[in-house]
Amino acid sequence: MAIYFELTTPERVVEREKVESVTAMTAAGEVTILPGHISYVVPLVPGVARVRKRGGGEEEVVVLGGFLQVRPDVEHGTRVIILADAAERVEEIDEERAEAARRRAEEALQTYRNVDEVKFAEASAAFERALARLRIARRKRPRAL
Repeated sequence: MAIYFELTTPERVVEREKVESVTAMTAAGEVTILPGHISYVVPLVPGVARVRKRGGGEEEVVVLGGFLQVRPDVEHGTRVIILADAAERVEEIDEERAEAARRRAEEALQTYRNVDEVKFAEASAAFERALARLRIARRKRPRAL
């Protein structure tokens, strides 16, 4: 049995294929979906989603919030859909841009702490998104010898 996986944002379909497992970050922690998983809907927090490919290998994608849905599928056994606010593959991440976004968010956190709850929450979310991008970009960066 396999999982039919689809990762979609409002702008595009990022990935659509048969896979062995899908792991994503929720507010309660990391969840891994395997073939035959029960029906399930859960909100996602910014983080790295890992997709284990059929035949080996793994791909990581930054998912910046959204929802994960698991449901039975007649043709494939299990269907997993991530409806993401935004998602980027490793090769699409601009590390310099992500670092600049992290710095801006950090400054906003300092500016709005104890001043404006809404702006502080927005800055906190922006900071988490930037950190998720940086984590995966730095992990996949070629290492110097």
